[in-house]
Amino acid sequence: MKFVAWVLVNALGIAVAAWLFDGIYFDGATSGQAQIEDKAVPLLLVALIFSIVTAWVAPVVKLLSLPLILLTLGLFLFVVNAAMFLFTGWIADQFDIGFHVEGFWTALGASIVITVVTWLVEAVTDREVRS
Repeated sequence: MKFVAWVLVNALGIAVAAWLFDGIYFDGATSGQAQIEDKAVPLLLVALIFSIVTAWVAPVVKLLSLPLILLTLGLFLFVVNAAMFLFTGWIADQFDIGFHVEGFWTALGASIVITVVTWLVEAVTDREVRS
């Protein structure tokens, strides 16, 4: 159940990032009910791919890049997170899901947005659980 919640939170973060950045988009309609119908399943598939990438690939990449992470006082983690988002876009393209990420800087911004959305959702849900 926790993994499903994690995928849904990632889906929310990806949706916010796609809304904020022109370089992140899904194929399909651009407004109305048709937009929701065209993009709901691809969004969930991309969130699933992103969750798997961050669970399996990111720890290996972080371990291999540990010297750079330490040397940059953790700032290289932004590069790693952007690379994981670009990798997610590449995998989605290989499966023809209709999800596109254009460029490193867009991926960097998206990774920051997804992190902030995740923090906000965790803060709200933790507060509700404690009450």
